[in-house]
Amino acid sequence: MKLEELSKSELKIRYDELNSKYEEYKSQSLSLNMARGKPGSDQLALSDGILDPALLGNFKASDGTEVRNYGVLDGIPECKAIFADILSVKPENIIVFGNASLTIMYDYVSQCMVFGAGDGPWAGKKIKFLCPVPGYDRHFTILEHFGIEMINVPMNENGPDMDLIDELVKDESVKGVFCVPMYSNPTGITYSDETVRRFASLKPAAKDFRVIWDNAYCVHHVKDNHDSLLNIFEAAEEYGTEDFFIEVTSTSKISYPGAGVSALAASSANIAAIKSRMNAQTIGYDKINQLRHAAFFKDIDGINAHMKKHAEILKPKFECVIEAFEKNLAGKGIAEWTDPNGGYFISLNVMNGCAKRVASLCREAGVTLTGAGATFPYGKDPDDSNIRIAPTFPSLDELKKAVDILCLCVEIAAIEKITA
Repeated sequence: MKLEELSKSELKIRYDELNSKYEEYKSQSLSLNMARGKPGSDQLALSDGILDPALLGNFKASDGTEVRNYGVLDGIPECKAIFADILSVKPENIIVFGNASLTIMYDYVSQCMVFGAGDGPWAGKKIKFLCPVPGYDRHFTILEHFGIEMINVPMNENGPDMDLIDELVKDESVKGVFCVPMYSNPTGITYSDETVRRFASLKPAAKDFRVIWDNAYCVHHVKDNHDSLLNIFEAAEEYGTEDFFIEVTSTSKISYPGAGVSALAASSANIAAIKSRMNAQTIGYDKINQLRHAAFFKDIDGINAHMKKHAEILKPKFECVIEAFEKNLAGKGIAEWTDPNGGYFISLNVMNGCAKRVASLCREAGVTLTGAGATFPYGKDPDDSNIRIAPTFPSLDELKKAVDILCLCVEIAAIEKITA
């Protein structure tokens, strides 16, 4: 039964029951963290073989490059080949970077501010970016850092509202969009083929328009019936818009977040422009790390086999959260949530005006969540309803306890809202 259909006396009885359980948890002085999508230690251990010195052999890449020395701006061939297969592009359209794709995205926006993307520097101009919401807080942080105005674009079950995007890109000051097209952060939605094609067919007023296609979770399947994503460059080729797209990914949650390898895929023109700037920036990234990743995973089949091991660890954790939501929140009219086939997050929408209260109650009981509002630009969720749930880092036992507390807090906050 929906809580709003209960009488005040019934709500009071229910509130007292919930609060009693809540106080029990508070007395335990817990410290449970579901704030960020970090791999658990058991996931990290899957890649420990990458540290075997024998993988480096004679320190030579497949083309004879000595990986301990200077040189090779865009990455060793075997590492480029793996990323090319992951993203279904040609190796010549790949550049291999350091451990974080976030650094690539920050650096690319920085380059556009200083040098532009074909129509003069962005700095000194009124620049706007479109931001699918709820979305990835780190994207918003980059844009805010550079003083770029952010415009919310609501997400639906197929991806961002493309009708709205079609209208907004008619404004010449709109220079781009940040996207997580597969298992989106935090909703877990994968863009439909139609949505991808509509991105490819965009007709922006800005000549230097860019879509930063952050394909961070492209191989991070949790369920057997996993999603698939239409190749953005194949779609863009039909419309001659390949230069609009900068795609990034990394091994951050495949091997080690702090010691992985990242990559950028782009059109030939964009690759040439980025490499010309890199030539003044670096002599090359860590080729030793590239070689040991390539030797450990070998090819796309090795990547896929490795990701099945991750899925075996993650699937019970996602199921734990969804089962708790179904058991404790379903049918009460106080919450909705996503049930993704992959990625690292579950998106929870509580009653409007309750997300901050839920986060506060959880914090007092020893459960750390991603801050309410973090999934929107400037940290301002207009409905104060969305909470990003990151189930990967805690152990399964810790997660069960954390989600039980979360469900208590959602219902407590809802009753407070209804009876206010």
